[in-house]
Amino acid sequence: MASSSDTLESRLKEAEGGDRRALARLISAIERGERLPGIPLGDVEDASRLCVGITGAPGAGKSTLVSALTEVLLKSASSAAVLAVDPSSPISRGALLGDRVRMHQHATRPEVFIRSMATRSHHGGLAGATQASRRLLQHCAWPLVIIETVGVGQVELDIVNTADIAVVVLNPGWGDEIQANKAGLMEIADIFVINKADRPGLESTRRDIDGVIMARPESQRPPVIETVATEDTGIEELAQAIAEVRQSLAASGELARRRYAQLGMELSQQMNRRFARELAGYESSDAFAGGIASLARGDVNIETLIDEMLPAVLKFRSDA
Repeated sequence: MASSSDTLESRLKEAEGGDRRALARLISAIERGERLPGIPLGDVEDASRLCVGITGAPGAGKSTLVSALTEVLLKSASSAAVLAVDPSSPISRGALLGDRVRMHQHATRPEVFIRSMATRSHHGGLAGATQASRRLLQHCAWPLVIIETVGVGQVELDIVNTADIAVVVLNPGWGDEIQANKAGLMEIADIFVINKADRPGLESTRRDIDGVIMARPESQRPPVIETVATEDTGIEELAQAIAEVRQSLAASGELARRRYAQLGMELSQQMNRRFARELAGYESSDAFAGGIASLARGDVNIETLIDEMLPAVLKFRSDA
Protein backbone atom coordinates (compact mmCIF):
# COMPACT_ATOMS: atom_id res chain seq x y z
CA MET A 1 0.00 0.00 0.00
CA ALA A 2 1.43 3.38 -1.02
CA SER A 3 2.25 5.81 1.78
CA SER A 4 0.71 9.26 1.99
CA SER A 5 4.02 10.84 0.99
CA ASP A 6 4.27 8.56 -2.06
CA THR A 7 0.75 9.56 -3.06
CA LEU A 8 1.56 13.26 -2.72
CA GLU A 9 4.77 12.78 -4.71
CA SER A 10 2.86 11.15 -7.56
CA ARG A 11 0.15 13.79 -7.47
CA LEU A 12 2.76 16.53 -7.62
CA LYS A 13 4.24 14.96 -10.74
CA GLU A 14 0.76 14.75 -12.26
CA ALA A 15 0.06 18.39 -11.37
CA GLU A 16 3.37 19.45 -12.87
CA GLY A 17 2.22 17.72 -16.06
CA GLY A 18 -1.01 19.71 -16.15
CA ASP A 19 -3.42 17.42 -14.28
CA ARG A 20 -5.94 19.82 -12.73
CA ARG A 21 -7.55 17.19 -10.53
CA ALA A 22 -4.19 16.32 -8.99
CA LEU A 23 -3.55 20.04 -8.45
CA ALA A 24 -6.89 20.45 -6.68
CA ARG A 25 -6.15 17.47 -4.43
CA LEU A 26 -2.76 18.89 -3.53
CA ILE A 27 -4.36 22.18 -2.49
CA SER A 28 -6.80 20.19 -0.34
CA ALA A 29 -3.80 18.45 1.25
CA ILE A 30 -2.25 21.84 1.96
CA GLU A 31 -5.48 22.98 3.61
CA ARG A 32 -5.43 19.87 5.81
CA GLY A 33 -1.90 20.74 6.87
CA GLU A 34 -0.21 17.79 5.17
CA ARG A 35 3.49 18.00 4.39
CA LEU A 36 4.00 18.22 0.65
CA PRO A 37 7.17 17.34 -1.23
CA GLY A 38 9.56 20.26 -1.59
CA ILE A 39 8.15 22.88 -3.95
CA PRO A 40 10.58 25.69 -4.80
CA LEU A 41 9.18 29.19 -5.19
CA GLY A 42 11.71 30.19 -7.81
CA ASP A 43 13.84 33.29 -8.26
CA VAL A 44 12.34 36.28 -6.44
CA GLU A 45 13.19 38.42 -9.46
CA ASP A 46 11.40 36.10 -11.90
CA ALA A 47 9.46 38.44 -14.20
CA SER A 48 7.36 35.64 -15.70
CA ARG A 49 5.10 35.25 -12.67
CA LEU A 50 2.77 37.63 -10.89
CA CYS A 51 0.38 37.45 -7.95
CA VAL A 52 -2.33 40.11 -7.71
CA GLY A 53 -4.37 40.49 -4.53
CA ILE A 54 -7.89 41.94 -4.68
CA THR A 55 -9.26 43.10 -1.33
CA GLY A 56 -12.02 45.34 -0.06
CA ALA A 57 -15.09 45.31 2.15
CA PRO A 58 -17.85 42.74 1.52
CA GLY A 59 -20.27 43.96 -1.13
CA ALA A 60 -17.68 45.93 -3.07
CA GLY A 61 -18.14 43.68 -6.11
CA LYS A 62 -14.75 41.99 -5.87
CA SER A 63 -15.88 38.69 -7.40
CA THR A 64 -17.40 40.36 -10.44
CA LEU A 65 -14.31 42.53 -10.78
CA VAL A 66 -12.01 39.49 -10.60
CA SER A 67 -14.04 37.71 -13.26
CA ALA A 68 -13.86 40.69 -15.62
CA LEU A 69 -10.18 41.31 -14.87
CA THR A 70 -9.29 37.67 -15.53
CA GLU A 71 -10.84 37.94 -18.98
CA VAL A 72 -8.72 40.99 -19.83
CA LEU A 73 -5.47 39.65 -18.35
CA LEU A 74 -5.81 36.46 -20.40
CA LYS A 75 -5.26 38.57 -23.50
CA SER A 76 -1.59 38.81 -22.54
CA ALA A 77 -1.22 35.79 -20.22
CA SER A 78 -1.45 32.18 -21.34
CA SER A 79 -3.27 31.09 -18.20
CA ALA A 80 -4.56 32.38 -14.88
CA ALA A 81 -5.38 30.82 -11.51
CA VAL A 82 -7.84 32.37 -9.08
CA LEU A 83 -7.83 31.68 -5.34
CA ALA A 84 -11.08 32.96 -3.84
CA VAL A 85 -10.78 33.08 -0.05
CA ASP A 86 -14.27 32.73 1.42
CA PRO A 87 -15.75 32.82 4.92
CA SER A 88 -15.77 29.43 6.64
CA SER A 89 -18.99 27.58 7.29
CA PRO A 90 -19.41 27.27 11.08
CA ILE A 91 -20.61 23.69 10.54
CA SER A 92 -18.49 22.15 7.79
CA ARG A 93 -15.52 24.58 8.10
CA GLY A 94 -15.56 24.71 4.30
CA ALA A 95 -15.93 27.73 2.03
CA LEU A 96 -19.45 29.17 2.05
CA LEU A 97 -19.27 30.43 -1.54
CA GLY A 98 -18.36 28.16 -4.44
CA ASP A 99 -15.92 28.94 -7.22
CA ARG A 100 -18.38 28.05 -10.00
CA VAL A 101 -21.01 30.36 -8.52
CA ARG A 102 -18.74 33.37 -8.42
CA MET A 103 -16.92 32.86 -11.76
CA HIS A 104 -19.18 30.54 -13.73
CA GLN A 105 -18.17 31.95 -17.11
CA HIS A 106 -14.56 30.81 -16.57
CA ALA A 107 -15.18 27.55 -14.71
CA THR A 108 -14.82 25.23 -17.71
CA ARG A 109 -12.00 27.06 -19.50
CA PRO A 110 -8.76 25.04 -19.64
CA GLU A 111 -6.62 28.17 -19.28
CA VAL A 112 -8.31 29.16 -16.00
CA PHE A 113 -8.02 27.36 -12.67
CA ILE A 114 -10.38 28.47 -9.90
CA ARG A 115 -10.33 27.40 -6.28
CA SER A 116 -12.37 28.55 -3.29
CA MET A 117 -10.58 28.36 0.04
CA ALA A 118 -12.06 28.75 3.52
CA THR A 119 -10.51 31.16 6.02
CA ARG A 120 -10.94 28.62 8.82
CA SER A 121 -10.82 31.47 11.36
CA HIS A 122 -7.44 32.64 10.05
CA HIS A 123 -6.93 36.34 10.80
CA GLY A 124 -6.02 38.60 7.91
CA GLY A 125 -8.75 37.64 5.48
CA LEU A 126 -6.58 34.96 3.89
CA ALA A 127 -6.72 31.22 4.36
CA GLY A 128 -3.71 29.91 6.26
CA ALA A 129 -2.81 27.76 3.25
CA THR A 130 -3.05 30.55 0.66
CA GLN A 131 0.67 31.23 0.40
CA ALA A 132 1.60 27.58 -0.07
CA SER A 133 -1.20 27.15 -2.64
CA ARG A 134 0.02 30.16 -4.61
CA ARG A 135 3.55 28.72 -4.57
CA LEU A 136 2.23 25.35 -5.76
CA LEU A 137 0.26 26.96 -8.59
CA GLN A 138 3.22 28.96 -9.86
CA HIS A 139 5.45 25.89 -9.64
CA CYS A 140 2.91 23.99 -11.78
CA ALA A 141 3.03 26.54 -14.60
CA TRP A 142 0.26 28.90 -13.51
CA PRO A 143 2.40 32.04 -13.48
CA LEU A 144 -0.51 34.48 -12.99
CA VAL A 145 -2.36 34.04 -9.69
CA ILE A 146 -5.20 36.31 -8.58
CA ILE A 147 -6.23 36.16 -4.92
CA GLU A 148 -9.57 37.56 -3.81
CA THR A 149 -9.84 38.05 -0.04
CA VAL A 150 -12.84 37.96 2.28
CA GLY A 151 -12.65 41.64 3.17
CA VAL A 152 -10.49 44.41 4.50
CA GLY A 153 -10.10 45.81 8.00
CA GLN A 154 -7.47 46.56 10.59
CA VAL A 155 -6.75 42.84 11.08
CA GLU A 156 -7.31 41.88 7.45
CA LEU A 157 -4.33 43.43 5.71
CA ASP A 158 -1.99 40.49 5.18
CA ILE A 159 -2.65 40.34 1.43
CA VAL A 160 0.68 42.20 1.22
CA ASN A 161 2.37 39.09 2.66
CA THR A 162 1.11 36.98 -0.23
CA ALA A 163 0.54 39.13 -3.33
CA ASP A 164 3.00 41.15 -5.41
CA ILE A 165 0.41 43.88 -6.03
CA ALA A 166 -2.48 44.83 -3.72
CA VAL A 167 -5.65 46.22 -5.29
CA VAL A 168 -8.09 47.81 -2.81
CA VAL A 169 -11.71 47.95 -3.99
CA LEU A 170 -14.20 50.53 -2.68
CA ASN A 171 -17.62 51.78 -3.71
CA PRO A 172 -19.01 55.32 -4.04
CA GLY A 173 -20.25 56.72 -0.74
CA TRP A 174 -17.87 54.69 1.41
CA GLY A 175 -16.08 57.65 2.94
CA ASP A 176 -16.52 56.26 6.45
CA GLU A 177 -15.00 52.98 5.32
CA ILE A 178 -11.97 54.83 3.96
CA GLN A 179 -11.50 56.77 7.19
CA ALA A 180 -11.89 53.65 9.33
CA ASN A 181 -9.14 51.91 7.41
CA LYS A 182 -7.02 54.93 6.58
CA ALA A 183 -3.74 53.69 8.03
CA GLY A 184 -4.10 50.20 6.59
CA LEU A 185 -5.09 51.39 3.14
CA MET A 186 -2.20 53.85 3.12
CA GLU A 187 0.18 50.97 3.72
CA ILE A 188 -1.15 48.23 1.47
CA ALA A 189 -2.81 49.77 -1.59
CA ASP A 190 -0.80 49.74 -4.81
CA ILE A 191 -3.97 50.50 -6.78
CA PHE A 192 -7.34 51.83 -5.66
CA VAL A 193 -10.46 50.79 -7.55
CA ILE A 194 -13.77 52.59 -7.15
CA ASN A 195 -16.13 49.90 -8.39
CA LYS A 196 -19.81 50.58 -9.15
CA ALA A 197 -18.63 54.00 -10.28
CA ASP A 198 -22.00 54.68 -11.93
CA ARG A 199 -23.56 55.17 -8.51
CA PRO A 200 -23.98 58.46 -6.63
CA GLY A 201 -21.10 59.55 -4.42
CA LEU A 202 -18.28 58.88 -6.88
CA GLU A 203 -16.69 62.33 -6.68
CA SER A 204 -16.78 62.47 -2.88
CA THR A 205 -15.23 59.02 -2.64
CA ARG A 206 -12.51 60.05 -5.06
CA ARG A 207 -11.79 63.13 -2.94
CA ASP A 208 -11.63 60.93 0.16
CA ILE A 209 -9.09 58.62 -1.50
CA ASP A 210 -7.04 61.58 -2.71
CA GLY A 211 -7.00 62.86 0.85
CA VAL A 212 -5.70 59.52 2.08
CA ILE A 213 -2.87 59.20 -0.46
CA MET A 214 -1.69 62.83 -0.63
CA ALA A 215 0.70 62.20 2.26
CA ARG A 216 2.71 59.87 0.03
CA PRO A 217 5.47 61.21 -2.23
CA GLU A 218 4.00 61.90 -5.65
CA SER A 219 5.94 59.07 -7.27
CA GLN A 220 4.48 56.59 -4.76
CA ARG A 221 0.82 57.55 -4.97
CA PRO A 222 -1.31 54.65 -6.17
CA PRO A 223 -3.46 55.10 -9.26
CA VAL A 224 -7.20 55.35 -8.73
CA ILE A 225 -9.27 53.48 -11.33
CA GLU A 226 -13.03 53.83 -11.75
CA THR A 227 -14.83 50.68 -12.84
CA VAL A 228 -18.28 49.24 -13.38
CA ALA A 229 -17.36 45.58 -13.38
CA THR A 230 -20.82 44.38 -14.39
CA GLU A 231 -20.43 46.30 -17.65
CA ASP A 232 -16.67 45.70 -18.11
CA THR A 233 -16.12 49.46 -17.80
CA GLY A 234 -12.65 50.46 -16.67
CA ILE A 235 -11.30 46.91 -16.63
CA GLU A 236 -8.80 47.53 -19.42
CA GLU A 237 -7.56 50.59 -17.50
CA LEU A 238 -7.17 48.46 -14.36
CA ALA A 239 -5.16 45.85 -16.26
CA GLN A 240 -2.93 48.60 -17.64
CA ALA A 241 -2.44 50.04 -14.15
CA ILE A 242 -1.42 46.60 -12.88
CA ALA A 243 1.14 46.30 -15.70
CA GLU A 244 2.58 49.74 -14.95
CA VAL A 245 2.77 49.14 -11.20
CA ARG A 246 4.43 45.79 -11.82
CA GLN A 247 7.05 47.41 -14.04
CA SER A 248 7.70 50.16 -11.50
CA LEU A 249 8.05 47.72 -8.59
CA ALA A 250 10.44 45.52 -10.57
CA ALA A 251 12.58 48.45 -11.69
CA SER A 252 12.94 49.80 -8.14
CA GLY A 253 13.74 46.43 -6.59
CA GLU A 254 10.59 46.63 -4.45
CA LEU A 255 9.07 43.56 -6.10
CA ALA A 256 12.04 41.38 -5.12
CA ARG A 257 12.00 42.85 -1.60
CA ARG A 258 8.33 41.97 -1.20
CA ARG A 259 8.91 38.43 -2.36
CA TYR A 260 11.72 38.00 0.14
CA ALA A 261 9.35 39.23 2.85
CA GLN A 262 6.67 36.80 1.63
CA LEU A 263 9.12 33.92 1.92
CA GLY A 264 9.94 34.94 5.47
CA MET A 265 6.27 35.13 6.40
CA GLU A 266 5.50 31.76 4.83
CA LEU A 267 8.46 30.14 6.58
CA SER A 268 7.28 31.53 9.91
CA GLN A 269 3.68 30.41 9.34
CA GLN A 270 4.69 26.92 8.26
CA MET A 271 6.95 26.55 11.30
CA ASN A 272 4.08 27.64 13.55
CA ARG A 273 1.74 25.12 11.93
CA ARG A 274 4.31 22.34 12.21
CA PHE A 275 4.99 23.09 15.85
CA ALA A 276 1.26 23.23 16.62
CA ARG A 277 0.83 19.71 15.18
CA GLU A 278 3.78 18.38 17.17
CA LEU A 279 2.50 20.00 20.35
CA ALA A 280 -0.96 18.51 19.83
CA GLY A 281 0.60 15.05 19.72
CA TYR A 282 2.87 15.67 22.69
CA GLU A 283 -0.05 16.81 24.84
CA SER A 284 -1.37 13.23 24.88
CA SER A 285 1.96 11.77 26.02
CA ASP A 286 2.92 10.49 29.47
CA ALA A 287 5.67 13.11 29.64
CA PHE A 288 3.15 15.94 29.31
CA ALA A 289 0.92 14.40 31.98
CA GLY A 290 3.96 14.02 34.21
CA GLY A 291 4.79 17.68 33.74
CA ILE A 292 1.31 18.68 34.86
CA ALA A 293 1.68 16.48 37.95
CA SER A 294 5.01 18.16 38.75
CA LEU A 295 3.36 21.56 38.52
CA ALA A 296 0.52 20.41 40.76
CA ARG A 297 2.96 19.21 43.43
CA GLY A 298 4.93 22.44 43.26
CA ASP A 299 8.10 20.62 42.21
CA VAL A 300 8.78 22.99 39.30
CA ASN A 301 7.61 26.38 38.02
CA ILE A 302 5.87 26.62 34.67
CA GLU A 303 8.61 28.63 32.91
CA THR A 304 11.27 26.07 33.82
CA LEU A 305 9.00 23.24 32.72
CA ILE A 306 8.43 24.94 29.34
CA ASP A 307 12.20 25.25 28.86
CA GLU A 308 12.50 21.52 29.52
CA MET A 309 9.58 20.50 27.35
CA LEU A 310 10.23 22.51 24.20
CA PRO A 311 13.13 20.30 22.99
CA ALA A 312 11.05 17.24 23.87
CA VAL A 313 8.13 18.48 21.74
CA LEU A 314 10.41 18.89 18.73
CA LYS A 315 11.78 15.35 19.22
CA PHE A 316 8.40 13.77 19.94
CA ARG A 317 7.57 12.59 16.39
CA SER A 318 10.98 11.02 15.78
CA ASP A 319 10.97 9.28 19.18
CA ALA A 320 7.41 8.00 18.86
